[in-house]
Amino acid sequence: MFTTKSLLLTAASFLTLTSAAPQAIKSTGVVHRIFAGSTVENGGLHFEPQNVVASIGDAIEFHFLPKNHTVVQSSFDKPCEPLADGSGVFSGFNFRTDAGEAPNVFRFTVKNNEPFWYYCSQTNGDHCQKGMSGVINQNFNGDKTLARYKEKAKTAVTKQPSADPLKFQGGEIVPNKPL
Repeated sequence: MFTTKSLLLTAASFLTLTSAAPQAIKSTGVVHRIFAGSTVENGGLHFEPQNVVASIGDAIEFHFLPKNHTVVQSSFDKPCEPLADGSGVFSGFNFRTDAGEAPNVFRFTVKNNEPFWYYCSQTNGDHCQKGMSGVINQNFNGDKTLARYKEKAKTAVTKQPSADPLKFQGGEIVPNKPL
């Protein structure tokens, strides 16, 4: 039997549950382009720019240069490894190109202001260990710097987020629209 008190508690529980639904992130219309790969002009295996400051709702686009690169989200403490709970962003090996930019890009929306550490999971040539990593929204007041992340990566073992090299998550593959 319901009493007035139990009905109020039930209504309060319902409101709490429904108000906890995730909010859609509104796009800011800003797109940050990060280039992944190696050319003579950029001097080697790295992301350019390597350190990006972005707002919630900004889009991040990874543009892939020659060979076969990926973007994998990691933690600061474990560079060259995907997030332990499997929730991170991963582009998959979907962007191989022998010249110029790949015809598609990997795109995702910034959901929070937390640092987003990432690396290339290409093991042929040890890309992560050789400095192919970066960060979005580094905390510039702390000791977790991109330089320290790269130093830790030198002795790390690269791990893949999936046995399927084409699997991607946390973003979308869209056509490359050059400026």
